[in-house]
Amino acid sequence: MKRLQEKRSSRIVWAAAGGMGIKMKKRTFFVVLVLFLVFLNSMILIVSLLILRDKLSAVRDKCLAEHYVIASSLIGDIQALEQRGTDVKENMDKLMRSYSRYLQGRGDGLGVSFSGEWIYRSPALIHKENAAFPPDTGNGQERLVYMENEDSFVLCVYGSFPAPWQDYGLMYIGNLNDVVSTWRHTKNTLFLAGAAVLLVMAVFLFHFLNLIFRPLRQISIASARIAGGNYESRIPVRGKDEIAGVAHNFNLMTKQVEIQIRQLQEIAEQKQQFIDNFSHELRIPLTAIYGYAEYIQKAPISEEERYECTQFIMSECDRLRNMAYQLLDMALLSRDVREEENCSVGALFTQSKKVMYVRTAEKKIKLSYVLPTVLVIRGSMEQLLILLNNLIDNAIKASGPEKEICVLAYQKESRIVVEVKDDGIGMEAEQLEHIKEAFYRVDKARSRAGGGTGLGLSICEKIVQLHRARLTFDSRPGKGTIVRLYFPQPMEEKSFTSSQ
Repeated sequence: MKRLQEKRSSRIVWAAAGGMGIKMKKRTFFVVLVLFLVFLNSMILIVSLLILRDKLSAVRDKCLAEHYVIASSLIGDIQALEQRGTDVKENMDKLMRSYSRYLQGRGDGLGVSFSGEWIYRSPALIHKENAAFPPDTGNGQERLVYMENEDSFVLCVYGSFPAPWQDYGLMYIGNLNDVVSTWRHTKNTLFLAGAAVLLVMAVFLFHFLNLIFRPLRQISIASARIAGGNYESRIPVRGKDEIAGVAHNFNLMTKQVEIQIRQLQEIAEQKQQFIDNFSHELRIPLTAIYGYAEYIQKAPISEEERYECTQFIMSECDRLRNMAYQLLDMALLSRDVREEENCSVGALFTQSKKVMYVRTAEKKIKLSYVLPTVLVIRGSMEQLLILLNNLIDNAIKASGPEKEICVLAYQKESRIVVEVKDDGIGMEAEQLEHIKEAFYRVDKARSRAGGGTGLGLSICEKIVQLHRARLTFDSRPGKGTIVRLYFPQPMEEKSFTSSQ
């Protein structure tokens, strides 16, 4: 049930991560597409307006040229009529017929004014309301050019004749419908082409965003998996860009998280195992103490039996006291609060011999210390003494009478090695894997009988870690055990010599 809930929660997290990635991709897609649409339409509009301006400029130049040609020819005709004495106003309609035929079919119009009144207007000019009065040029020679859009688009050019015919003026009207129609067709074609380009751009952008967001989506999915408890998730790293760098760093972070989680799990398991073992170790002596105390209280026993019971109770209490002291030592060692000093191995061996001599003499075990040269270890003399005595004490427990224990110190390469060698019962390879665990005993019955608590090597391991050293075991059943301590050599040998 629990696994099912974890799977459901992980699926929900993955779905949420995927949904966030899709939303971000959609948002980016639409924003980029809208920006491209605005940019493309703006460019099309600007290009179409430039095309329209060029076309209007060409039509303007054409109309100005037509106006100039017709005006020049008309001035010659008016001059000829005046020389013959003919009335120009009455013959203007006849005079303009040739010009009207010239413009026939083009939709253009002509008008001639005299003294501010029209004396001739073509049909294209008659229907224009704005052409009721000729434009006022102020007797100047400049021509007026303007556009009108009443019924259709036209370009109007009006200019007065030079003296002595300054009272006359010519209006030329050019039809712009073809120009505007052509421009509109061009503009619509450009917008259709822009729509096609926009469609291609949308397809390309969709695939491009899929390619760009793939690493981010993978990161999001991997993050969701990690949040769901799968710490082995990794992201494939492709290329050498910033996204690849993010993926690489994410994998490094995931690896560190996985390592930390495993360490925390191992620590939690060790703590739980420690608690279980500690509870078991407490229950056995407390049960025995309670049972013997109850037996003394309720059963009619002799003085000799009472003495034996109290002796056993005192023995178990002594073992509980030793366990409490050793637990206190472990707690103090875990704080790593100590002052380092140059510790002479010779002085260490001398103090250890004073303490352990009585125990070895009781069991008739020969204990020897060998120190070929002067050696110094950087650390705490008190902790080193606890470490060495615990190892010797384990060797005593594993050895029988008339056996020998040898403690040897020597220098090997950049390390100082301290060996504790015994000829005891030895250990199996499987037992060597667990001997550093708290409350673990190779021979449980023998250890309890000897007052052991199973904490000695755990304390030794902590002291070894504090001194940046290494603890190894070499043992075979029936052949004895060799325990080796590898200490780092101090940096300055002169100071060590002076401390001997």
